[in-house]
Amino acid sequence: MNNTDNTKKTGINTRLAHSGHDPRSFHGFVNPPVVHASTVLFPDSATMVARNQKYTYGTYGTPTTDALTSAIDELEGSEGTIALPSGLAAVTVPFLGVLNAGDHLLVVDSVYAPTRNFCAGMLAGFGIETSYYDPSIGADIESLMRTNTKLVHTEAPGSNTFEMQDIPAIAEVAHAHGALVSMDNTWATPLFFKPLDHGVDISIHAATKYPAGHSDILIGTVSANKQAWPAIWKAFTMLGVCAAPDDSYMTLRGLRTMGIRLARHQESTLAIARALEGMAGVARVLHPALESFPGHALWKRDFSGSSGIFSIVLDVADASRQQAKAHAFLDALEIFGLGYSWGGYESLAVHANLSDRTVAMPPKEGPVIRLQIGLEDVEDLMTDIERGLSAAKAA
Repeated sequence: MNNTDNTKKTGINTRLAHSGHDPRSFHGFVNPPVVHASTVLFPDSATMVARNQKYTYGTYGTPTTDALTSAIDELEGSEGTIALPSGLAAVTVPFLGVLNAGDHLLVVDSVYAPTRNFCAGMLAGFGIETSYYDPSIGADIESLMRTNTKLVHTEAPGSNTFEMQDIPAIAEVAHAHGALVSMDNTWATPLFFKPLDHGVDISIHAATKYPAGHSDILIGTVSANKQAWPAIWKAFTMLGVCAAPDDSYMTLRGLRTMGIRLARHQESTLAIARALEGMAGVARVLHPALESFPGHALWKRDFSGSSGIFSIVLDVADASRQQAKAHAFLDALEIFGLGYSWGGYESLAVHANLSDRTVAMPPKEGPVIRLQIGLEDVEDLMTDIERGLSAAKAA
């Protein structure tokens, strides 16, 4: 690792450029080696039995994965980080590591939909009960805590509708009841919000998004504080779900430019979000960095920036026409691609499905269109959005 005290005191882009790999540790080469490994040889039988060497088998880590996880540890301020094959795996492995049969889990109702599917499917089958709470609950989550509540899972901003949460208040209550707190922090990255500094025990990222940044890698990371780290490491080694060396290498490569990419995403996204406020055909703009957004005060208090994804609510009075209007908007787009995921260099749009909500109900004014703002020119993207709004109006 190139984790000197001097490096830790430097600016974020300097840290992104130099964290995770010390060129002097590998013949002076700037980037770490890509180690493709399963078997690791031992010098003798005693070392083999004791496993008394740094690397013992490919699933436990290699110089390539260590370079990535060390860089993430420096950004997160974490005790340890694991790299996994997808963002969803980064959610499910901590759940499996922390929860047991008979336990109770609290999950924010604006959660990433596959997380909800995992809770309703596999966790329920294991005898783990999940309850959903309003993202605005704050310290009132006290009323939902049970003696068997072992984990509170947060996500801020929330998926698709971007509700903010009072993370420190929730963490304080959860810890008072002996529960851990996890957070999906994919939207902000550690550059704009550091969960472990706000009381979170387990920080989760779909590194597919901004760290990798080019829509060609599936990868996730989980970083934990000292209390939660043993359970995370144990689950990781027992399940054998490790990120591939090439994906780890490419994610570390993406990390080097994440700061300047996020600055561009933030600037363009805010310009577009502000331009859309009050525009004909747009009922609401859902972006926590906008002063008009209900959770703006929480965002301003805790976050140091905003990323490149937000939503608009189309103004569609006739409920029976919502899907048709949403499809007309999407089908008229020429620059925005129609696709899931986000965080890449290209702009994307999707009609958000909010039918699984039980507490944080969807906006009533019309369909929600989620927009990922890429690295294209703002003027071109605005022209494309206006094209979509015109098509929706005519549909």
